[in-house]
Amino acid sequence: MADSWAEQAAGIGADLHLELGAGGSRRAALIRALRAAVREGRLRPGQKLPPYRSLAADLGLTRNTVASAYAELVAEGWLTARQGSGTRVASRAVPGGSGAVPPARVPRKVVHDLGQGMPDAGSFPRTAWASASRRALLAAPNEAFGPGDPRGRPELRAALAEYLGRVRGVRTSPELIVVCSGFAHGLRLLFGGVGGSGRGVLRGPLAVEAYGLGFHRALLAAASVRTVPVEVDRQGARIEELTSGARHMLLTPAHQFPTGGPLAPGRRAAAVDWARRRGGLVLEDDYDGEFRYDREPVGAVQGLDPERVIYLGSVSKSLSPAVRLGWMVLPGHLVDEVLAVKGEREAWASALDQLTLAEFLTSGAYDRHVRRMRQRYRGRRDRLLGALAERAPRVSVAGIAAGLHVVLRLPPGTEKSVLHKASRAGIALDGLSAFRHPDAPGPAPDGLVVGYAASPEHAYEAAVEALCSVLAQG
Repeated sequence: MADSWAEQAAGIGADLHLELGAGGSRRAALIRALRAAVREGRLRPGQKLPPYRSLAADLGLTRNTVASAYAELVAEGWLTARQGSGTRVASRAVPGGSGAVPPARVPRKVVHDLGQGMPDAGSFPRTAWASASRRALLAAPNEAFGPGDPRGRPELRAALAEYLGRVRGVRTSPELIVVCSGFAHGLRLLFGGVGGSGRGVLRGPLAVEAYGLGFHRALLAAASVRTVPVEVDRQGARIEELTSGARHMLLTPAHQFPTGGPLAPGRRAAAVDWARRRGGLVLEDDYDGEFRYDREPVGAVQGLDPERVIYLGSVSKSLSPAVRLGWMVLPGHLVDEVLAVKGEREAWASALDQLTLAEFLTSGAYDRHVRRMRQRYRGRRDRLLGALAERAPRVSVAGIAAGLHVVLRLPPGTEKSVLHKASRAGIALDGLSAFRHPDAPGPAPDGLVVGYAASPEHAYEAAVEALCSVLAQG
């Protein structure tokens, strides 16, 4: 005989099937079933069990039977019971047995996180964000809790239009902004449609910088978009060398990823002129434009010609990738096409998070957070540069004026060995060659992409020390 119980609202949080069996007493059968559920991981350490009255009603047992079974398992150490907190699975190692699942093989432990692309998770402004959320919810109109607008909440689009114009030199209005769930989502809408269906607004081939994220190239390839690499140097993408049949171009002009440095003024104008001649568009990925240290702010290329540039941004670097909010600033003729691909119901970005971000922007909390993090990241960068100058003076450093990472140039043929030594030391970081477009001509120079934002503040000094020790080994 098999019985099951479904959790109640105050129960353990998930349904659990209990095989009570037909032999022996009902009490003994329940004890065996609960032991098995703990041993097999269906009931986890610390998980709350339903009140014995509820479980008795679900299983067709008497209350005394369930209460006695609970008491036996508490005495054996399988469960714990405290007044006011109910009965829970004991927080201890589950004894092994013939049915135990062998532990999965785990990768080498990361001790020092110097990976690129992540802000300091511990610096998320929880208190300010919670306050903004409360204010936004109290002020929200009733219709904000109904079906969403695929454009995004009007409060957020208005706040973004003001902020981007003031801080990044973007020329737009709320009607030309479409909220999305980040840069990758925007790229899917433009080229691949929802889920990479191929129903995007634009068609390839697409010119891209010779260095960039492989994830983005894979996303485009899945949408049957061919990418054509454009070589980069210290002045950014070499626009003048682009002679292929590409109609559109994807750039990171404020801070080329990952080599660093802004797109030179002459090349910014050349990119827009190229798009005009082709009847195409420049896609501007402004992934960390707020973070600059030793140079004047570089405005958005979009300001040169709003009808030839699609501006894309998000809060992944400035706030957190957990806040799945981004935006596209579109030429007027593309808005309806993008909305048609996105669909009539907002299914990606939470309206409540949009309202909170709008309040966060308009209240000035976002500006204050960015200024605070800019100062913190600059301090981390300076500590990294100082340590490298002292401990690894032969290693040249590039891309230091802005962003959340630097590039270390290594002697030819040494990148793989240095990465191997770093991995053995528990250091997470990337090699420069990993970002090179596979169709780019010539070999990629050896180097490391070292992020200085992701590591917790208390662990940063040790991470820098570990990196310098690896580099000192040669």
